[in-house]
Amino acid sequence: MIRLCTEYDFDSIYETINDAARAYRGIIPADRYSEPYMSYGYLQHELTAGVVFWAHEVAGEIVGVMGIQDILDVTLIRHAYVRTSYQNQGIGGKLISHLMTLTSRPTLVGTWAAAVQAIRFYEKYGFRLVAWEEKERLLRKYWSIPERQTQTSVVLADQKWFDLQSGG
Repeated sequence: MIRLCTEYDFDSIYETINDAARAYRGIIPADRYSEPYMSYGYLQHELTAGVVFWAHEVAGEIVGVMGIQDILDVTLIRHAYVRTSYQNQGIGGKLISHLMTLTSRPTLVGTWAAAVQAIRFYEKYGFRLVAWEEKERLLRKYWSIPERQTQTSVVLADQKWFDLQSGG
């Protein structure tokens, strides 16, 4: 079941993100990985900044989360994570499909350049990588991340974004 998260889900969101993010160990640059991957403080910062989390539950337990955030003229998909023991069961696909019904705006997602599995996941749902130069501009305009993260990340966009860029 997919549902909107509430303030009471904070610990479950935190635990889900940090469980799933262990997959990044050894894949993303070592200077960008930490335990926990996302601190309580940063999660609170993201919520305060307007990231709205949705959860996928199994037997009353949150096993996947994905955030959505409207920034300026686009929607960002943020912090998409499925607990390790529930990965490859279609949960991420259900979450992103649901979130895409919530917006009519061009949608962007950022992820680590080395996270090939994450890139392939987003491509499966219609997102495409933007050019490197455009990625740099988009990350600086729509995200608040450290320069090192900008250097080691990619941005994928949905068809609505590409249509706007081509004047369509």
